[in-house]
Amino acid sequence: MNKFQRQTLKSRFIKLAKLKCTGPPAVLAYRFETSERSIKRLAKEMRDEGVDIKYCVSIRSYITTEDYV
Repeated sequence: MNKFQRQTLKSRFIKLAKLKCTGPPAVLAYRFETSERSIKRLAKEMRDEGVDIKYCVSIRSYITTEDYV
């Protein structure tokens, strides 16, 4: 995966997280045509970059933490 593809995936990931509709990591991996481990790695990279994102077990989706209550 090159730098442009990685940034595109991060952008799509954040948009879906704001809508609370990423689904579990396995589903998101399928949608992005990548591995579940890559999804978890992307989430960690975004957190390290300062993006407030976390996984909500109750709705089974990644969400932005400003929406997390």
